Amino acid sequence: MSAIPVAVETSAVSAADIVQALQHLPSAPKVLPRLTQLLNDANSSINEIVALVRLDPGIAARVLQVANSVYYGKGLRVCSVDEAVLRLGYDQVYQMVSYASASQILIRPLAVYGIEADELWKQAVACALAAETLATLVGEDRNIAYTVGLLHGVGMVAINEWAIQHPPVLMFMHKGLPFEYIESERALTGLSQAEVGAALLDQWDFPVSMCSPVRWQYAPLGSPGHIRMAALLQVAKWIRSVVCFPEETFAMPESYIIQPLRLGTAQLRRVVGEVRLRLIAVRHLLEIAE
Repeated sequence: MSAIPVAVETSAVSAADIVQALQHLPSAPKVLPRLTQLLNDANSSINEIVALVRLDPGIAARVLQVANSVYYGKGLRVCSVDEAVLRLGYDQVYQMVSYASASQILIRPLAVYGIEADELWKQAVACALAAETLATLVGEDRNIAYTVGLLHGVGMVAINEWAIQHPPVLMFMHKGLPFEYIESERALTGLSQAEVGAALLDQWDFPVSMCSPVRWQYAPLGSPGHIRMAALLQVAKWIRSVVCFPEETFAMPESYIIQPLRLGTAQLRRVVGEVRLRLIAVRHLLEIAE
């Protein structure tokens, strides 16, 4: 990917300014942060979860459609959201809501990054699957990890929109993992997509447990109270890259990043294989829901 030198005055740009560039786009539904709270509360009832899913007709329709698919239906049709939730299970419903929420923002090309819409979405889903799998291995919350992985690059969308509104539109240079486009982003705006993404998630009322790992994805040890999840996200991004770009070679994450997770190289390689298979299955599931 080629790059054009960036020369833009950045002193007056804040994360809030860049987040404003997304105001004309659909906001992430409030359903997802609330669903996260319910699923993490042992006192929540299925009735509360069903009521929340029903708030968004598109999500409710998708849940019903998938529940009645050949994969889940087994010839027995369900006609209510509560039956569909019971059939799919909480984890599957959470994933469906996550996809519906994130797809409104993430399925779009990013001109300044040179990334097509389909590729951005594929990378987001692969990272979510990797984060969820890692969380299971190390005892972190699977739903939080999944959502953090899915939305880790949302700041790129905001920066792209801001850049388009402030021509000339320049192309960023990818400097490899773990820092990716951070040099170009800071040259243009004074901020990284991680900082912008965290501000965006905070505006959408996502909890600190999700905002902080996104904010510190490039420097996990700086995350106050969420070092393990931030480190997990950086490792998940490495797995995402290995899975999505099999023709390229990526160096293993630094040992100080892996150390808080207490994972070995062999375990990470196994997760890569598992995520490859799960990504194929998820693509099939999304085709069912379309």
